[in-house]
Amino acid sequence: MAKHMTKILVVYFSRHGTTADMANLIARGVESVTGVEAVLRTVPDVSTVCEKTAERIPEQGAIYVTLDDLKTCDGLVLGSPTHFGNMAAPMKYFIDQTTALWLSGALSGKPAGVFTSSGSMHGGHESTLLSMMLPLLHQGMFIVGLPYTEQALRDTTSGGTPYGASHLSMDHAGLSEHEKTLCRALGARVANTAQRLKVSK
Repeated sequence: MAKHMTKILVVYFSRHGTTADMANLIARGVESVTGVEAVLRTVPDVSTVCEKTAERIPEQGAIYVTLDDLKTCDGLVLGSPTHFGNMAAPMKYFIDQTTALWLSGALSGKPAGVFTSSGSMHGGHESTLLSMMLPLLHQGMFIVGLPYTEQALRDTTSGGTPYGASHLSMDHAGLSEHEKTLCRALGARVANTAQRLKVSK
């Protein structure tokens, strides 16, 4: 893509594929905005076996994110399944490696959004989204949520919060139409915000 394009990095961890599906929809929302490119990346799983390491390129899905991806993005969207009301360990492990970016201020002033998938109605959608927001705030990023002007947020009977896109995967059901709409809306909002911030500099 051309260097002048606004670049939004969508980073996710997905064990069973639902969070990856959300990431792809968010990327579609990002690229619905003219002049904006979505870059999909994932994080490797963590292991209790200390000598186990992941291959440099995963067998399927997006490639692994690097700190350089974060440095060069104009906006960021993080996604993780909900694990006991918190982000999954692989996402937290990756975030914990970003101290150098915090020290340099590489992410400061850039927009960010978050998304999650949970297997139960009260499984902690919102607390998981908040857990991902905290390190982004420490990095100096501007948090972009979903306002109630998004009609799907008013109509949804499954996932969707003002804190970010979410999915309720009870009975292993796929994403609802409202959830899909909110994923695309979140991507578009982060993309539009990133463009406006670039123009203002």
